[in-house]
Amino acid sequence: MIEDNFGFLPTSKKEVESLGWDYIDVILFTGDAYIDHPSFGTAVISRYLQKWGYRVAIIPQPNWRDDLRDFKKLGAPRLFFGVNSGVMDSMVNHYTAAKRLRSNDAYTPMGRAGQRPDYAVTVYSNILKSLYPDVPVIIGGVEASLRRVAHYDYWQDRLFKSILFDSKADFLVYGMGELAIKAIAEGLENGDSLTKLRGIRQLGYISDSIESRFSSNSVTLHSYEKALKDKRLFAENFAVIERESNSYSPSHIIEPYSDGYVHINPPFQIQEDGFIDDFYDLPYKREPHFRYKGKHIPAYEMIKFSLTTHRGCFGSCSFCTISAHQGKFVLSRSEESILNEIQKIASQSDFKGVISDIGGPTANMYKMKGINSKLCEKCKKDSCLFPVVCKNLNISHKPLLNLYDRISKTDKLKRFFISSGIRYDLFLNHNSYLDSSGKEYLERVIKNHTSGRLKVAPEHTEEHVLKVMGKPSFKLFSFLRSEFEKITKKEKKSYQLIPYFISSHPGCTMEDMKSLSLNRELKGLKLEQVQDFTPTPMTRSSVAYYTNLDPKTLKNIYVEKNMVKKQKQKSYFLDNF
Repeated sequence: MIEDNFGFLPTSKKEVESLGWDYIDVILFTGDAYIDHPSFGTAVISRYLQKWGYRVAIIPQPNWRDDLRDFKKLGAPRLFFGVNSGVMDSMVNHYTAAKRLRSNDAYTPMGRAGQRPDYAVTVYSNILKSLYPDVPVIIGGVEASLRRVAHYDYWQDRLFKSILFDSKADFLVYGMGELAIKAIAEGLENGDSLTKLRGIRQLGYISDSIESRFSSNSVTLHSYEKALKDKRLFAENFAVIERESNSYSPSHIIEPYSDGYVHINPPFQIQEDGFIDDFYDLPYKREPHFRYKGKHIPAYEMIKFSLTTHRGCFGSCSFCTISAHQGKFVLSRSEESILNEIQKIASQSDFKGVISDIGGPTANMYKMKGINSKLCEKCKKDSCLFPVVCKNLNISHKPLLNLYDRISKTDKLKRFFISSGIRYDLFLNHNSYLDSSGKEYLERVIKNHTSGRLKVAPEHTEEHVLKVMGKPSFKLFSFLRSEFEKITKKEKKSYQLIPYFISSHPGCTMEDMKSLSLNRELKGLKLEQVQDFTPTPMTRSSVAYYTNLDPKTLKNIYVEKNMVKKQKQKSYFLDNF
């Protein structure tokens, strides 16, 4: 029976007692503050479990340095512990590209740093396993998901085993984990053994056998020990993993180790648009837990009046992890679900009539998919956009424009912005628009949904670097700029086009950054940011950084690893703009 409690989920023994609970089914530990908003995975997972009648408690940012009272205060759950590091990998959260410790943490009250450990998933999971050895521990979220197989760790500059080994967790849920975590809860509720649960999709686990429930459709990677000795084999492994993660029907992946086998079960089958409404229509409070007493949490303030329209990305930029985590195939919410959420936002007492962002991983992929799904089922390409837009891809922006029309009619809503990244290669090439809806989309966004600054990410100017990145030609940005200036002149708006760039990406030399800084197409623009490339787990770019090989071609590639020279690459941009 579903609990008749649509307030916050409990975070303390006192809160549990106030609900009259005499047991807890699932206790979730997270490295972020507890914010009950659908932009935060902990809130989504906990609310989804609650929907199905499970009693869930959350322990946010537990203290791992004292007597571990935070890990003991609620005792053992009836079913399992869940662990994540928060919205970000804890190492990305803690350190800059220069490996310097960050002075703040946007996911903590008052931006206070140091409230979670390095490698938070592993630390939390080990503590729980030492205190409650007989209670299953399930790890998930970005940190676990992108470290599910052997991966390069930039901060220790070495190849790590799957996080399943160091964390000692029973299972790993990768990607967007609602269905998998529900299946685990149901299995444990029914008395299923951990061995039987290995048949659940979207799970990772360690076994002493190469056999699995999915062995009829499986691929075996080079062993960790072989990949450790030969970087080329590691790059070959990644090519297989990337191919499978971008497939319509991925295979079961087996990664051998000297002391066992890591199994990565295939994900759940791709669902129809509207399926994810279930995850966003839950009764979120849309605010931080009252334990924080109104303290400022920077990440919350950024997304407070925003909403998600879809999941997934078929762009497959080399440095990005979206497709590896959320999937290549876009799943969109229904218009009704989105409009209902906007009504909830508009009813908040402190709403001033402005929604800060309506979008997803990429703002303008809403309801885009293959025209002939049978062709998508056979396709193994990592990107539907690079090097050219797939002819089978429906790139019409009409569904998104129709959605914007309906949103605009919402009572109490004065204006809404599109702050998520826009893929301009979805509506133009280097000298024309791909269709009329794309032209209307750009005009509408600039005219109505830009707060004075349109931010886009060409990432670089040099064609060979863009090719390694999996990004379109810089010629597209040049055409975008000309169109932006035409539209703003026509509308008499003094808006700015703000491009973002990356320095020190594999393939990028000092001369390439110098050429970027001197590019005539950038003159007159306000250039604010260049990001020094940070290799993050499970990206094509991080594999290239570690191996000095392009994972697609296995050919040698230039990689700048010297910290002084990396900073100099970045300084070309900073000094000239």
